[in-house]
Amino acid sequence: MKHLFNIVAIVLLITFSVQAQTGKKAESPKTTKAYPIRKSENDWKKILSSVSFQVMVKGGTEAPFNNAYHDHHEKGIYVSAATGEPLFSSEDKFDSGTGWPSFTKPIKPGAIAIVTDSSHGMIREEVVEAKTGLHLGHVFNDGPKNKGGLRYCMNSAAFKFVKK
Repeated sequence: MKHLFNIVAIVLLITFSVQAQTGKKAESPKTTKAYPIRKSENDWKKILSSVSFQVMVKGGTEAPFNNAYHDHHEKGIYVSAATGEPLFSSEDKFDSGTGWPSFTKPIKPGAIAIVTDSSHGMIREEVVEAKTGLHLGHVFNDGPKNKGGLRYCMNSAAFKFVKK
């Protein structure tokens, strides 16, 4: 038992050391999954705006309240800025007060994937596009209870809006 504890402690120490030295999250089996659409960073740079590239490819976060869709109320769907795949619907959007567009669920099962994000000294559930693995935002369990209790907190830069 003591031997097992020592192994776990060493693995955790290495993981946090890698994060501290590189500023990147350690790869987990979920984040190294092969996604159907794979492109180089140069290819994504040709497709995405600089802000979308920073958010989706580099895993960044846009500023709260200063983004395209946090206070957006038109009817329609939010599609991937990278692929055009439908991801979320305005019917499931709500004002979470966080400054980012928030949704109670994806437009359909399989549109997104959830991976573990251990960056910034915390463990969160990261939302990625299922076809590309590109970063969209995070999901939290503080959403409207009557709609399932989840809050998909997304980056506007990961979307394009298609009006109904």
